[in-house]
Amino acid sequence: MKKHDYKISSDNLYADFGYKNPEEMQAKADLAKQLYLIIQSKKMTQREVAALLGLTQPKVSNLLNGRLSGYSIERLTRFLNILDYDVNIVVKPKPKNRSAQTSISYVPNYPIAAKGYY
Repeated sequence: MKKHDYKISSDNLYADFGYKNPEEMQAKADLAKQLYLIIQSKKMTQREVAALLGLTQPKVSNLLNGRLSGYSIERLTRFLNILDYDVNIVVKPKPKNRSAQTSISYVPNYPIAAKGYY
């Protein structure tokens, strides 16, 4: 039997691949995912989203396809607010059995989850 060499993921691919600031990159990716799901659930076109967010259609396309350079966490949360979603940031002590982390979560009973977007 051949032995496979692998590493168990940390649940943050940016950290696994050694990117600089992996927690920030993961948080931005999670926020962008929420934007994508909300826009899909509202059945908005990229043109409509661009007008609402004050972007060009190509920038909306980049955003929805995960090209997030030039977008801060603050800017992404502002986009979510414009789309009528609250964003809550919670700071709390970490458990002693792991290192500190940053994560984004969603409320599972919201319409975007109920419509099968997750």
